[in-house]
Amino acid sequence: MLVIRLKQIDHVRHERSILSDVSGHPFITNLRASFSDYDSLYMLLDYVPGGELFTYLRKLRRFDENAARFYAAEIVLVLEYLHEHQGGVAYRDLKPENLLLDQDGHIRLVDFGFAKRLGREGDRPVETYTLCGTPEYLAPEVIHNKGHTTAVDWWALGILIYEFLTGYPPFWHQNPIEIYKQYVQDLGLLAMNLSRAVLITNEELLRNPSCSPQSR
Repeated sequence: MLVIRLKQIDHVRHERSILSDVSGHPFITNLRASFSDYDSLYMLLDYVPGGELFTYLRKLRRFDENAARFYAAEIVLVLEYLHEHQGGVAYRDLKPENLLLDQDGHIRLVDFGFAKRLGREGDRPVETYTLCGTPEYLAPEVIHNKGHTTAVDWWALGILIYEFLTGYPPFWHQNPIEIYKQYVQDLGLLAMNLSRAVLITNEELLRNPSCSPQSR
């Protein structure tokens, strides 16, 4: 079995455990069952007929502010739930491909392969040092390997809102190393055609993830 050969047994068990714990939230896909045979592991999730949000973003090229605000608000509710009510779960892979739309047009977060329950030490979130995620959405502290917390999800949300409104992420290159250089060298690449309110909100999220709702 590939999972055993790649030494991913604990990783898969951890993903299943988190999925089981968070099932029931209206904006997260529910884990209905899990089982295995000789060759494969299976996790049975809700059928989400709308498909990936990524598909609609590419088809429309960009969302208007009302649509972007609607999706961002639902994502905020998911992140607050994971961070505050599930023992400090850092999702760590927020991107359009991991957001599905249900039959009513609401988001469903999928793929918890990089999610990790960090917990807290006193009044401070525990840091972790694993380099994981998608290059365009990685927070600088992940790239620098300085230790990161659930705040990386708020960084990714800032990137995502920007992409909703412009059709592309603010930092992009075919070579991931060049993306990382852009992150640490220039945080001012914001499109001038965004409204002032969007610019201020996104700049706060990108420069200071601690401005997230949970820290206010």
